[in-house]
Amino acid sequence: MSRDQTRTQMMNLKAAFEAEHARRDAERRAREEAELQRQAEDLARAEALEAALAEDPAFLASKGLELSRRRYTVSLDHADYRIAAYFEDGQCSVTAADKRTATSSAAPRKQQFVESVEDALLVMAQFLADETR
Repeated sequence: MSRDQTRTQMMNLKAAFEAEHARRDAERRAREEAELQRQAEDLARAEALEAALAEDPAFLASKGLELSRRRYTVSLDHADYRIAAYFEDGQCSVTAADKRTATSSAAPRKQQFVESVEDALLVMAQFLADETR
């Protein structure tokens, strides 16, 4: 093999390597941007649910509920139970947990997955009705 052929092959290998490296960087950036977009959407949905629940503070107080939000989780806390909605990847998991008998690491008594803020609000209302009968 001549020196010119070897040099051409090395240049082609270098170009191919740099192209592959650039392609992988572009894919990584696209994944990161998509993840940031999903997180922003989940946060906006959690904020929307928090705002909807906060519209009637007198009702929350009459039921002994404290509303809180930590990033993607919106919680209604009562001395005896917690109802929470957690937003992730465009879905929402709504759970109800009993504080009276369960340990803090116990699984929630009820869990339902929903797609929208409105559905999360309805399921939280159902769980609240179950707790206050």
